[in-house]
Amino acid sequence: MIKFGTGGWRAVIGDDFTKANIQLLARALCLKMKEENAADKGIVIGYDRRFLAKEAMQWAGQVFAAEGVTAYLVNKSAPTPLVMFYVMKHEMPYGMMITASHNPAIYNGIKVFTEGGRDASAQQTDEIEKYIARIEHEEVKSMEYDKALEAGLIQEIYPLNEYLDNIIDNIDMQAIRNSRLKIALDPMYGVSETSIKTILLTARCEVDTIHERHDTLFGGKLPAPTAATLRPLQNFVLDGKCDIGIATDGDADRLGVIDDKGKFLHPNDIMVLLYYYLVKYKGWQGPVVRNICTTHMLDKVAQEFGEKCYEVPVGFKHISAKMTETNAVIGGESSGGLTVRGHIHGKDGVYAACLLVEMIAVTGKKLSEIYADIEAECGKIYMEERDYKFNQDKKEAVQKILLEEKQLPALPYEIDHVSYLDGSKVYFKNGGWVVGRFSGTEPLIRIFCEMPEEQQAKEVCRIYEQFLDLN
Repeated sequence: MIKFGTGGWRAVIGDDFTKANIQLLARALCLKMKEENAADKGIVIGYDRRFLAKEAMQWAGQVFAAEGVTAYLVNKSAPTPLVMFYVMKHEMPYGMMITASHNPAIYNGIKVFTEGGRDASAQQTDEIEKYIARIEHEEVKSMEYDKALEAGLIQEIYPLNEYLDNIIDNIDMQAIRNSRLKIALDPMYGVSETSIKTILLTARCEVDTIHERHDTLFGGKLPAPTAATLRPLQNFVLDGKCDIGIATDGDADRLGVIDDKGKFLHPNDIMVLLYYYLVKYKGWQGPVVRNICTTHMLDKVAQEFGEKCYEVPVGFKHISAKMTETNAVIGGESSGGLTVRGHIHGKDGVYAACLLVEMIAVTGKKLSEIYADIEAECGKIYMEERDYKFNQDKKEAVQKILLEEKQLPALPYEIDHVSYLDGSKVYFKNGGWVVGRFSGTEPLIRIFCEMPEEQQAKEVCRIYEQFLDLN
């Protein structure tokens, strides 16, 4: 029952996310490490604020201890990128994070990281699943927590300072100090407040926070920074005349932003802003990497500066791999995750937030003004996104139509070509595109469309909705 998706293993608490499965996965990874002669350096494990997250970390640690592998447990809830940074800096072979990221509160899960602090590749997670299948009927041993602590096989750590210091070293703190910015922060009941607030207060910003308390139900909302979930932050930014509103998802690897005018900036817009800033204002050189569902505005910006944009399948492991291969400046996804060259090889909402604040300080412009500059130089483009829940019958029907028979609806725009790199993506000759694919983390069919005109994007989504009988 343990299957990895694009963002690790996620399951409903008490259904498949159980102590037995958590410890089974831990033992499987432990055996993998031993057979690879990678167990000597141990493993670091962190957790976020989800229900049973801390206990799950401890249960996993007890299994590693019983197998004689030292488990370094982050003893306070922390951002996922902190664990990735620790794996990278301390040259560890593996790390784990107990989180279901932006999934609903009934979910929890485990992300696995590999050497260099990267998301485990599909090959790595497939291998873990094979180990699980090999041992799933065997007894999984665990050592009592206190005994493991006493023996040094579990060590409690809290490496927040070295993670924050690394970000501070890569941000123009003096420019931020000189700007005296007012910032609204919404951690969405997750784990980012301490990290972001510490950095921004050090830079003499005025920071006001909402939704900071520990709530395993996330205030009854999805802990994902979307236009729908960030309305309270929009009001706070407008009422308080803030320069920017920053929100992160439950484990702080994804980012959402409200600009100075109270407008929700889609993750696509954030990626475009940061790439434009790093190349134009900081003088960086290099391409950009995006997945198949992310805006082609990045292609336009890259072309403007004589650079290239690379397209990869959904899943941040593909982003980080292509970034390493091409020495890209920035890489990210329309779901809100991005990373920047010279930082960790995974998503980091904390670092991205600080870089946006730096951008406002260095340019002396509001976010709305900077994006207006980009549109004046590169033109406008509009995206429409739609999600549809499905049962198994509907999934099989859509899969047959789109991916097996490779059918397409009658479309009113001339097609350039079609790609099946991940789902079904149609590229139009007018520069627009539409993609239909299944989510790798939730039971959803997703349709994304981007066109020169907003009405065109809505029209194409309606055509796909009718063609696939989605409602």
